[in-house]
Amino acid sequence: MKRYVYSLLIIGLFLLPAGGCANGKAVVKEPVAATVKAEKQPPVAQAPPAPPGKLINAIAAVVNDDIITLYEVNREVQPAIREAEKKSALDDAGRSRLRRMALDGLVEKKLTDQKVKELAITVSDDDVRQAVEDVKKQNNMTQAALVAALSGQGLSFDQYQEQLRDQLEKLKLVSMEVRSKIQVGETEMREYYEANHAKYSGEETFHARHIFFRIDEKSPPAEIKKAMQTALMVLAEAKSGKDFVELAKTYSEDPAARADGGDMGRFKKGDMLPELEGTIMAMKPGEISELVTTPVGIHIVKLEERINGALKPFESVKVEIENDIYRKKSEERFSQWAKELRSKSSIEIKELKGLL
Repeated sequence: MKRYVYSLLIIGLFLLPAGGCANGKAVVKEPVAATVKAEKQPPVAQAPPAPPGKLINAIAAVVNDDIITLYEVNREVQPAIREAEKKSALDDAGRSRLRRMALDGLVEKKLTDQKVKELAITVSDDDVRQAVEDVKKQNNMTQAALVAALSGQGLSFDQYQEQLRDQLEKLKLVSMEVRSKIQVGETEMREYYEANHAKYSGEETFHARHIFFRIDEKSPPAEIKKAMQTALMVLAEAKSGKDFVELAKTYSEDPAARADGGDMGRFKKGDMLPELEGTIMAMKPGEISELVTTPVGIHIVKLEERINGALKPFESVKVEIENDIYRKKSEERFSQWAKELRSKSSIEIKELKGLL
């Protein structure tokens, strides 16, 4: 599994600070691919000033011999609060719930930090430099562009290097405590392959015909009305069983229709106008659509064929399958490991009424 672990070292680099929580449950996530963009980003969130009469700081939790402060919790929760407030008003109960989730995330992070120290896990300067080079290579960035992107997110290059070091340490911890204990067998991979043929098949293609009536937003109302009346009449004939090719040759305003009967050829998802694609994706072969309006006019579509992509040979996707199964097992094993680590630790959550 060294190949898989090394690939994570290459692509698993956070641009933003570590920590946080997901789905209400704190986790230490496998690092994900960093996509560094040079556009202006909001600075790293700072804890808001406390209202008069409120605690500015206090101990929110004690994790073994380390403390987590209220300031850290408030700083951690600010992005989640801002995101929630974009969607709807956030009441006190909602804020309290988000703060508790942030605290749980900080507890998990503190536990893993402690485990990293206990196991004397270290990352060399060369490892960090290589990680930076990998990020620049994957994002086609120069050193200056990376520094500028980081600055836009409120980070110095030195801070970013320390965050990479922290993530690489966590990756080594997960590898030692979880991944080294996971095995993926040949039989298991073949069973996964057989159960997921669609995932390992080529892209589905479509063959369709259409009858086209040209109108646009600048067309006079009388012209639009006439086109709609004609389209409805032709649709009724097509639905009644009239030959679609002949109808296309007779009525379609597509210049090529008189020669090919409205043949749209073969295409894949993403090749068509969104309105046509959405209609075609929901159709069965031989089915005729209702009227479909696009920016260029009105269409009547007949789906001739849906062609499934060829199944890729097992050997050509074996590594991908191995990594998929390995990743899933890693997540499950890590979740169990984190629960056990927490159960063996001394964790005291302080009740700060009105704050958590």
